[in-house]
Parts: sequence; structure tokens; C-alpha cells
Amino acid sequence: MINTTYNKNEVVVALDIGTTKICAVAGRRNEYGKLEVLGFGKVSSEGVLRGVVSNIEKTVKAISEAVNMAQRAAGQEFKVVHVGIAGQHIKSLQHRGILTRDNDHMEISKRDIDRLISDMYKLVLPPGDKIIHVIPQEYTVDNEQGITDPIGMSGIRLEANFHIITGQISASNNIHRCVERTGLKVANMTLEPIASAAAVLSEEEKEAGVALVDIGGGTTDITIFQEGIIRHTAVIPFGGNVITKDIKEGCTVMGPQAEKLKIKFGSALANEVFDNRIISIPGLRGREHKEISEKNLARIIQARVEEIFDYVVWEIRRSGFERKLIGGIVLTGGGALLRHIDKLVAYHTGMSTRIGTPVEQLAHGYHKQLGSPMYATGIGLLMKGLDDLKAGLVAPQVEEKEEEPEEMHEETGEPWYEQLFRKTKEWFEAEPDSEF
Repeated sequence: MINTTYNKNEVVVALDIGTTKICAVAGRRNEYGKLEVLGFGKVSSEGVLRGVVSNIEKTVKAISEAVNMAQRAAGQEFKVVHVGIAGQHIKSLQHRGILTRDNDHMEISKRDIDRLISDMYKLVLPPGDKIIHVIPQEYTVDNEQGITDPIGMSGIRLEANFHIITGQISASNNIHRCVERTGLKVANMTLEPIASAAAVLSEEEKEAGVALVDIGGGTTDITIFQEGIIRHTAVIPFGGNVITKDIKEGCTVMGPQAEKLKIKFGSALANEVFDNRIISIPGLRGREHKEISEKNLARIIQARVEEIFDYVVWEIRRSGFERKLIGGIVLTGGGALLRHIDKLVAYHTGMSTRIGTPVEQLAHGYHKQLGSPMYATGIGLLMKGLDDLKAGLVAPQVEEKEEEPEEMHEETGEPWYEQLFRKTKEWFEAEPDSEF
């Protein structure tokens, strides 16, 4: 049953534009800080390739369908959405910023931090690129290093290391164009692996050091945390779709059949599958049924998953935090639903591995479907949108109308309807006219 007592101004809509699905999630926070999902919609995505919009018309149609489903469930129309951005065009770099202050007696304020961050947006980038996020790492105040929060300190020279995430302007513009053609506005744009991390990682894991691996349909996104700070981000241009393609070619079946084989019978570990189990697939146009060994299916899947995680391990080593990840690897995204994938990753990388779901963020009574790793990005974008709304960075969803003051009678000073009621009552109670 939908709770109708919520304040409409507190409702936020998140839009996850993925390679395989487009998902809209509408929700708010309850009094305990948990997410109440008021409505969600999921439709298959046909106009997105490896996280980037490749067909405007198909993407617009899918966004419109997903948002309409969320609107019907929530019983409310939406004007703005909080959108995720991903794709192999995403890059990251490290940069150092320096700010020389006028007065060493005045405390360092948030304004000083904002000035440092705004300076980073002036960096010269390759043609066609733009900055999506500027994430502070640690600060230095007058040669005092390793400071995580310098606000309130005194000093002349304020320095900071920044992790800067960039993406193609055209990819960002295409997302804006698709959303605006459905009659909605983009409130803000968040890198999808950062949103997924917010939904599935605990503060202890971020502090200890952890690598979040979000396996989507078109890409695999990596976000590395250490001491509570994002240290490294990367996008690998392989995801669940290449596994499906391998099954299609290795088993000589149609694409939709390959996808069903992966979901229903697929396993990332061939050793966990019985040798004698055979899957029968209907033939084309009266042809004989095709028989596929479940063991061979698992071997095809395992080979591709191992290849994807070779790239993941390479990125972890490149970050320089390989030996500092006490929390190991957390898998999320639709690809994390593959059977035994956590075991394979643990064997292949030698790091402790778990499947990350957004369940801990959701209020009691949530729809079972939302507890899947597939919805981690959508739930994370919803959290980001609610945080921005609370901080006053975005406008509320619906502007509440101010109640108009009651019209008062000039002589008596009472509301007009009370005077009318009183006059009517006096008329009925009056003595009847004797001439009547």
C-alpha cells in the first residue's frame, strides 16, 4: 500500500540509463533516514550502446515509459530527474590545487574549499571533454599534510589533491537531450559507479579499502575507496552483453536464447556444474532440438568472466592500492546475479569477495525486486538526489501553493461564509410575519 502522507516536495526521481535497461525510481526518506520507494519502472533499453546513447528516439521512448510507470505507482507527476552517466568515454586524472590566503589569522572556511574546487573546473582538457566530478583527496595546510577536513584551521597556503572525473560533452548532451524531449529536466548528473557505491558499500568498507565492481550490460565500472575517499575510478568496455555474445557464437544459438541460457542455466564456475546435465533448445522452423551441455555453457561463461577480471585486477594494480584493500571486492550490477561469480572472482583475484545489494538503504516493506544488485545504481542516484535536495543544491519537485487568506467582511471582520451562515440561521429562527 502506498503511503499518501508524504510531502511531495521531498520526493526525488532517479533515472538509470543503462545498456540493457532504463530504470526510474521515485522515493523519499522516512523519519528513520531509510528510503521509501513510492514507485519504480523498468523497461528494456535498445538505444544505448556500452553506456552511451546511440539512438535518441528509442532512448526517449524508453525513458518516457519508465518514468510514466514510476509516476503511476507514486500517484504524482514529476518535473525533474537525477540522472546517471557512464560509458567507456569516462576517464579520471589526479591534479593538485593551491590557494594562497590573505590572512593567516582567519579560519579556513568552506568558501576557501569551494574556490579550490572551482579552480579545478578551469583545467585545460582534450577537445570534446568536460569535467563531471571534482573529488578532494586530502589537504595540506602550510606543509601540514594528510588533513581530511581543513575547515576551522589557520594558515596561509592551502593545497589539495583532487581526483577529477571527465567525460565526453557529446555523451552528456545526448542524455540531456533525451530527458528534455520527454518533458523533464535534468537536476544533476552523477557518475553511475559512485552512485552504486553509495547504495551498497558500508562506511567501514570505504575506510578499510574496497574495490566496487559494477558489472552492467555494456561496461564494467570500478571504484576504489580507501580511508573513506574515492581513490580511483575506471570503466572497462566489457559487460554482460559480451558473455551473451560468446554463448551465442559458442553454442550456435539465437541472441535471445543465449540470454535465457545465461540467466537460467549460466554459472561462472564450470567445476560447480554436473557433467551429465543437458539443456534442450527448440530448433528453428521444424528443425530438430539442439542439445547443449551445461558444463560447456559454464566453460564459455567462465572464460569471459576471467578475462573481464584480468582487466579489473590490472586497474586495481594501476591505482597503487592493491595491497591496501582490506575490504576486498564488492560485486554489484546485473552481472553480479550470475551464479557462483563471487566464488570465481575470489579464486581468480585472491581477494575476499561479496555480492553488494542496496537492501540496507531501503525502508521496511520494499518491493522484493528492488533488493537486487541490478537496482544498486538507481537506488544510489535516488540517495544522491535526496542529499542534494536536503543541501538546497536542487529545487524541490513540486512547489506547494500558498493558501490564500480568507476573505473577511469589511464591517464585522468575520469570514464571509460565517456571516452568511449566521444571517441564514437568524432568518429561519425569526418569528413568522403575521401578514403572510
